[in-house]
Amino acid sequence: MRVEHGFGPVWDAGSRVLVLGSVPSPKSREMRFYYGHPRNRFWPVMAAVFHDDGCLRECRDPDQIVGLRRDFALRHHMALWDVIESCDIDGASDASIRNAVPNDLSPIIMRSKIAHVFTTGAKAAQLYRKLCVPLLRAHGLDGMPMTQLPSTSPANAKADLPGLVEAYGCVARSVSQAS
Repeated sequence: MRVEHGFGPVWDAGSRVLVLGSVPSPKSREMRFYYGHPRNRFWPVMAAVFHDDGCLRECRDPDQIVGLRRDFALRHHMALWDVIESCDIDGASDASIRNAVPNDLSPIIMRSKIAHVFTTGAKAAQLYRKLCVPLLRAHGLDGMPMTQLPSTSPANAKADLPGLVEAYGCVARSVSQAS
């Protein structure tokens, strides 16, 4: 099935890191926000590494949840986006991604303080190197450091929450070093 990303990046001029997934899952596209599957561990991990559970508050209104998570990301100087603007994909399976069209990351990097890119999973890292790095080079943005982190998806069953928190600690450290 051909999917379009469906919603834009979260960022502002004060963003210091960019966290990239591959492409939004069906649940994230439905919610119109990042890491929207209820079993995805991204938000609990971020709450732990930043010692701030503001992104975990229970709300019945999906728009309120999106607002809380958007505010959390910006408060912690994180930009959120995905490598892919559109692609062919079966469900939420990154392994099935074909005919990917990348997002052009250069405008938000040039208009912010982003000094490090983090990818959430192997496929996001692979597609970032293949599709985004050439676009960044074309805009004179060579040498942007990138760290591949483990996927927080429920499909990554081998990664437990404490291990993910340890791995993602580098995001908080990178934000504090860039200040």
